[in-house]
Amino acid sequence: MCLGIPGEIVEVVDADEHLASVEVSGVRRVISTRLLADEPLEVGDWVLVHVGFAMSRIDEREADVTLDQIRKLGRTYDEELEAFMETEIV
Repeated sequence: MCLGIPGEIVEVVDADEHLASVEVSGVRRVISTRLLADEPLEVGDWVLVHVGFAMSRIDEREADVTLDQIRKLGRTYDEELEAFMETEIV
């Protein structure tokens, strides 16, 4: 199963190429923010990440609630986090 997982932007890696580093449960990965090019993103913003792309901006409360619910899925959360760790846009 593939879910979107909330990630916090910790660094804008390349604004021109729409690349940002996000952190999910202590794991950092570079993702594409190109799908949100009309919404400039900044460090501290939360996004819903799916297969290396920021799909939408979400607020911190929504991120917390979503992460809590995903964690309750147990193995599904572990699989999603594993997929996140293996996916990187370079």
